[in-house]
Amino acid sequence: MIRKYAEMRPDELAAALIENPLFICPWGALEWHGPHLPLGLDGLVAESFCARLAEATGGILLPCTWLPITTLPHPASLCLPTATVCAVWRDWFDALAGAGARTICLVTGHYAQGHECEMYRECRDAMRRHSGLRVLAASPLELMLSDAMLDHAGRHETAQLLAVRSDLARLDLFEEGAPAHNAVLGEDPRLATPQQGEQLLSDGVQSWQSALELWTVPIIQQFYLRREKGYRPYRAEFFKESWEQAIADWWRQRSGDR
Repeated sequence: MIRKYAEMRPDELAAALIENPLFICPWGALEWHGPHLPLGLDGLVAESFCARLAEATGGILLPCTWLPITTLPHPASLCLPTATVCAVWRDWFDALAGAGARTICLVTGHYAQGHECEMYRECRDAMRRHSGLRVLAASPLELMLSDAMLDHAGRHETAQLLAVRSDLARLDLFEEGAPAHNAVLGEDPRLATPQQGEQLLSDGVQSWQSALELWTVPIIQQFYLRREKGYRPYRAEFFKESWEQAIADWWRQRSGDR
């Protein structure tokens, strides 16, 4: 049985917190993923993944929040300023801690560079503000420590959607060419299958379960520092004024749009 915060009465929430004070928060984005995938892929995958994680752990599942930083530059992509989303994360973690959370899992289907760096920072700050609170934030597959799986609109992301909502994928509409035309950063999405997606999601849930069992606050802090270190070359090359400016410059380079 999945315990959904939105459907609980106060007495049910109190009982659930005594048993397992774990809150699981799916975080999505409305972002262009090429002509072959839906705009809400990030949130749809995160929401389904979090439901699986909640069922496996007995944690309390919150509704999906669709507030990203730095979606891919495209008219169909929606995002909010960095400062706005950071303020939401800060207040959200404080609110969950006040509601009784001892562990918060923020599972983000969107993992752009700026989005993740600011997310890690807010998680670290929340753990400093609230003694004993663990805040673990990452994408569904990120704890498996294989960056090759963190593609965009490619094989791995498409496979996850096929496992969750295959009716929303139209691989016949995929257009070969530069990322500016198909949004793909990674392998050909036509290589994806629902079976691959199921395996990825299953392995991802196991990696989160293992982390929840073994990772202390210092280990989580080190995880964030390692991930941020991986983004240093991006920051050094592209970040001049803001994450918004950085992704615009990066995308022009990566997409071949000069």
